[in-house]
Amino acid sequence: MFVAGSDPVKDGRVSSLSRPGGNVTGVSFNTTINPKRLELLHELVPKPVVIAVLLDPNAATFEDQAQGVQAAARGLGRQIVVVKAANENEFDAAFTTITQARAGALFVGTSAFLDSQRRQLVTFAARHTLPASYDQREFVEVGGLMSYGASTIDVYRRGGNYVGRILKGEKPGDLPVELPTKYELVFNLATAKALGIEIPPKLRALADEVIE
Repeated sequence: MFVAGSDPVKDGRVSSLSRPGGNVTGVSFNTTINPKRLELLHELVPKPVVIAVLLDPNAATFEDQAQGVQAAARGLGRQIVVVKAANENEFDAAFTTITQARAGALFVGTSAFLDSQRRQLVTFAARHTLPASYDQREFVEVGGLMSYGASTIDVYRRGGNYVGRILKGEKPGDLPVELPTKYELVFNLATAKALGIEIPPKLRALADEVIE
């Protein structure tokens, strides 16, 4: 039983989402919401602003994320600059590129590595007064501006349901891999005020939570 952020078919974990086969199944985080997340950031920052997109090239979904965000940026008429960091040693070069591009906003991609560096990324965004968007609410809890992504609590709850069903005798290979159905939009109001950003009423109405 797995809970994974990558595509389990591409990773070779299962043969298909609907019929995993073998002796494994689970719940997969869906990273294809990145374009939607870029739309939300687009509504917060003026159009002329360059948006820096930080991605982990070692992430299994790197190509999908890059293509999805680039296509979304074209559709929104936004200029982006894609930078990469696969480890902490590459942060300095990535941050320098972001600064040199005079980016006015930051979009952090999805990967286990980037998620583990949430405090450093939030600190960088604050130091350079960059409105930033992240994939998990944990970034917002430590001072990030906004996040939009699958509810971690809901995903692990559903994973726990599968564990119970398997323990009762159901075969993992007969249980379809589940995708997230609940997504959370979270804002940090204190960070927005520090950045001089007014969260539009439309977005506040859509938010699942506004952290004071």
